[in-house]
Amino acid sequence: MVGLGVSLTDAQWARIEPLLPDRTPRRGGRWRDHRQVIDAIAFKYRTGTPWMDLPEQFGSWKGAHNRLRKWAADGTWEKVFTALLAQADAEGDLDWVVAVDSTVVRAHQHAAGPAKRGPGRRAADHALGRSRGGLTTKIHLVADGGCRPLAFVITPGQAGDAPAFEQVMARLRVPRRIGRPRVTPDVVLADNAYSSRAIRLHLRQRKIRAVIPQPADQAANRKRRGRLGGRPPAFDRETYKQRNTVERCINKLKQWRGLATRYDKTATIYQAGLHLAAIFIWSAR
Repeated sequence: MVGLGVSLTDAQWARIEPLLPDRTPRRGGRWRDHRQVIDAIAFKYRTGTPWMDLPEQFGSWKGAHNRLRKWAADGTWEKVFTALLAQADAEGDLDWVVAVDSTVVRAHQHAAGPAKRGPGRRAADHALGRSRGGLTTKIHLVADGGCRPLAFVITPGQAGDAPAFEQVMARLRVPRRIGRPRVTPDVVLADNAYSSRAIRLHLRQRKIRAVIPQPADQAANRKRRGRLGGRPPAFDRETYKQRNTVERCINKLKQWRGLATRYDKTATIYQAGLHLAAIFIWSAR
């Protein structure tokens, strides 16, 4: 909507419109205009506004929320995101020197609802973890050299970075016009939280160059063992300077206040919000 500052531009809409479902669902009448609804959802996440407080220009907040939920359930948001990645790759605008990291976001009290609904539903099922600071969610992501997100995994906030590494790398999948989707970057940059034998072996088996510093305690233990400690892992200090791309990507995502603080009760909806922000980022290139 004009004047609200978080709307799709005409250029962005031209990229996104062909990727969206037909406006006539299988049952019932026609959906409300896709562009208006996407702008409404984007406004909600960009500003952190409660659904019921959406400006009147966006129409019914219930319609926008239902569209977010339905497209999260059927994978539409992720499909659009993936299609934009494929377009960028086909045009040579995707940098395959990638960086991996994570960030913790606080969960608002409104996000804690599912933990109270029935004996079989736990906060952990919705990527909510409890710490001294309260409920938190951790976003694990891969970013390309242009500071743009390539894949997401969300976990409870207390989860470690290294155990989620293979999960987030498995989500990296960019379709191509001919042949199989590309799933292996040229280089992976990560901080020393990801310095483990399992991660280095995983990357080596997939023929991906790892640029990961070794923590001081691991280096000291290797030296203590002498010849049994083996050689130190290769480390390209100059290439490692590019690791800030993932931190800058996180900063872009956290400009969306509804993502910097989690208000969504379910992991599926919160992840849809991440994909929506990523769609805005990639369609703006």
